[in-house]
Amino acid sequence: MSVIKRNNVVTGGEGERTIVFSHGFGCDQNMWRLVAPDFVKDFRTVLFDHVGAGKSDLSSYDLEKYATLHGYADDLVEIGIALGLREATFVGHSVSAMIGVLASLKAPEMFGTLVLVGPSPRYIDDEGYQGGFSRTDIEELLASMADNHMGWSMAMAPAIMGNPDRPELGSELTDSFCRTDPAIAKAFARVRFTSDNRDDLSRVTARTLILQCRDDIIASEAVGEYVRDRVADSKLVMLHATGHCPNLSAPAEVIAAIRDFV
Repeated sequence: MSVIKRNNVVTGGEGERTIVFSHGFGCDQNMWRLVAPDFVKDFRTVLFDHVGAGKSDLSSYDLEKYATLHGYADDLVEIGIALGLREATFVGHSVSAMIGVLASLKAPEMFGTLVLVGPSPRYIDDEGYQGGFSRTDIEELLASMADNHMGWSMAMAPAIMGNPDRPELGSELTDSFCRTDPAIAKAFARVRFTSDNRDDLSRVTARTLILQCRDDIIASEAVGEYVRDRVADSKLVMLHATGHCPNLSAPAEVIAAIRDFV
């Protein structure tokens, strides 16, 4: 199966430069529907679904390959090769931020610019590092998810989204979580929440923009500052947006920040 079909790659736009949008955990490329269209006049746009998400080929999911974020980064590089990407802009939300970092290290010529939206190189606290969660927190979260995927989704999605005054946003994320195959979601969640990519940050050579939201329970301001301090010459922009999904809650602000950087 071609990578284009496997990852449900959708291209558009008419610009000479290319911009790739990559979705976060429990989501699919539809999460960029309020952002990506703004770039079609100036860029070739690329959207895709990680294997196990959206309209990707679920039969291609391999527990061993996707036991680390490197499996997803390898897919991203494969997509880039198929499309002939060179010096492209990569926009990655949440866990896709680190997937993009890894892909840029595997194929430095492929991505000249990284835009990391709500990134976290490690979610578990460590000595001298505040990831936001204790190891017990993460194990309890994963156990709750394994025990009752639907219930976990209904409780966690609105909290992750934030913006309680706009409940329709939390409902959309809940629906997205609930559509994900529970077994794949459980495996991806463990990979996501137990990964440690702190040492990879100092190796990044691409121009890097970090977009940080306020009141984000998944990736705090301290984590955003940590990423900025360890990626050479990176820029951190504090958005007025709150929660973890500004691509849905504040798309105009995300668009403006990206355009200002690229």
